[in-house]
Amino acid sequence: MSHIFSDNSQIGIVSTFSELVNTDFKGEMNALCWYRNLNGDFNEIVAQLSLKENITEIYSEDLIALQLSEKGNIAREIILNDLQLLTDFGASPSLNLLKCYERDDEFDFISTDVYSFHVDRSPIATDTFLCTYHGAASEIVANSQAEQKILIPEIQTKLQELYDGPEEGFEDFLKENYFDLHYQVNQNAEPINLGLGHLWRLAVDHPKQQVLPCVHRAPIENEGEYRLLLIC
Repeated sequence: MSHIFSDNSQIGIVSTFSELVNTDFKGEMNALCWYRNLNGDFNEIVAQLSLKENITEIYSEDLIALQLSEKGNIAREIILNDLQLLTDFGASPSLNLLKCYERDDEFDFISTDVYSFHVDRSPIATDTFLCTYHGAASEIVANSQAEQKILIPEIQTKLQELYDGPEEGFEDFLKENYFDLHYQVNQNAEPINLGLGHLWRLAVDHPKQQVLPCVHRAPIENEGEYRLLLIC
């Protein structure tokens, strides 16, 4: 199988859902891709869905109620099957129609919104699954090409100035405000676009994790175009 992800040591490639959930992360590999070239008209689905807020969760019954062409129906069956596979696995997938996420512009030196490169954290052993069916796709970057923002001296100095408490509580302050989850990519970094239709599993920061968590971010949306994203 030859494609744009083949020679990347961060990414493991699988060809079934079973492989996706049962393959262990190891070494530099902290992202797994069920590589798929999907048929079906996902744009037709997006065009028929109603955006009630900037992010609207779409349920299976919403999809089933749509009147679709043959290609639209193929796309719908793919989404419904993905939702069922993840649900049967024990995950809680959410299908979102997205105009944009909320921005965090409270500080000019650090942002904690999903447009910033970040890792996910969980107190239990879990992973992040995502698939973009339509619109701009998410990005990941190698851990070697990014640095925790809290370790950058000028940012750390500003965070210490912001913190008002005993020295031993500073680390908890960073975690409570999610500052420690966000990363600055190096000047020569080469982020990888995750593309459309592939179902991804990304490593999360949790106590039993054997690899570094996957650094990723949401894309800036294309003008006038909604995203259709499955995530859990």
